[in-house]
Amino acid sequence: MKHKLLFIIAGIISVQTLIAQQSRTITLKEAIDLTLAYSKTLQSDKTKIEAATLAVKEAYEKKLPEAGVTASYLYLPFQPNINLQAGSDTGNRTGSTPKVNQVIYGAASVSVPIYTGGRLKYGIESAKYLEEAIKLDAEINRDQVVLNVVYACINLFKAYTAIGLVKENLAQSLQRVKDFTNLEKNGLLPRNDLMKAELQSSNIELALLDAESNYKIASVNMNLMMGLAEQTDLIPDRSGLALPTSVKTLAEYEAEALQNRKDIGALQFRKKAAGVEINTVKSNYYPSIAFTGGYIAAAIPGFVTITNAVNIGLGIKYDLSSLWKTNTKIQQAQIKVKQLQLNEEQLNDNIRQQINQAYQAYLVSVKKIEVYEKSVLQATENYRVTKNKYDNSLATTTELLDADVALLQTKLSVTNSKADSFLAYNKLLQLTGSLQ
Repeated sequence: MKHKLLFIIAGIISVQTLIAQQSRTITLKEAIDLTLAYSKTLQSDKTKIEAATLAVKEAYEKKLPEAGVTASYLYLPFQPNINLQAGSDTGNRTGSTPKVNQVIYGAASVSVPIYTGGRLKYGIESAKYLEEAIKLDAEINRDQVVLNVVYACINLFKAYTAIGLVKENLAQSLQRVKDFTNLEKNGLLPRNDLMKAELQSSNIELALLDAESNYKIASVNMNLMMGLAEQTDLIPDRSGLALPTSVKTLAEYEAEALQNRKDIGALQFRKKAAGVEINTVKSNYYPSIAFTGGYIAAAIPGFVTITNAVNIGLGIKYDLSSLWKTNTKIQQAQIKVKQLQLNEEQLNDNIRQQINQAYQAYLVSVKKIEVYEKSVLQATENYRVTKNKYDNSLATTTELLDADVALLQTKLSVTNSKADSFLAYNKLLQLTGSLQ
């Protein structure tokens, strides 16, 4: 029994180890597709669109007839006083008063709107405009979700690449410690120089721990975004991370943003809906006319029975208080339109500012790539020269180790600068409304 229990425990540990070690290569396109399908934000936007669509349907349904049916049964515990007055000579009526203890009646009514002053028409128009605005809001959120995936992929790529570079540098550093140890044993190297090399190896190991931690955090974040298991180790695929070969001018990006930005379109639809609201309020000045029809049946046992009481006609409704209340409502609706107009103008200014900042950030990121690529060449040559000098006892151990650290830093910088440039370009596309 004891051996069986140990076998089960070992099996559980093995399964957990396999789960913890599962990995998956992920491209930017795959990450975007998975996130778009899983995103709770986009699912919420979908329900908002469905609600807006139903609001349009509800506005149309207000044009349909109103119909209702009522029926009641009443029991009268006390004998009611009934005074029948029929004809002109009421004093000559004879007969006993009927005894009534229950009443049964039913009624059906139909009302078809004929004229409402435009309220139904304007209600439908407003609902349609708001539906389009909500659809554009969903597209704005979709673009933001896509940009968030790009951010996450770039962070994953940086962390994964950093691990490779630091591991490579750590292997060289450990080999150097091994060589220095042999030299120190043979009395060819001071103990202090060996300790410096060992200290650098320790620092590189710490840097590797940080890189692996950053990679794990980036991997977990992406897994949560895409709906994958948190334990999945994601391996970034470079496909889809290529830098653009050419870019447009600043003026072209500004024009593209003013034409394509979804928030501008959503604001314009809301402004149209607010304009329609003015007409809706003005319709309160006019009466409502409807075609009406009905049927009534009633029975009072021992007294009277009514059937086939059909009625048809026109119903007119007019709210007299609208004469002194509507003007204020119109002014409120006009102020709302003015506010939306000012918001649109302010948004246009903000968009120009955002495009300028994003465009300059992208240009700077491209320049940084050029500078860091030159730095890699310089650091590589510096390390080669310093290594030759050290081998010929013309440079100190400290100089050699500093040259090695500088080379690692420049390699990391050029990788990160390319990733940052890709991110800056996609941010520029998102601000212009052109992010695919």
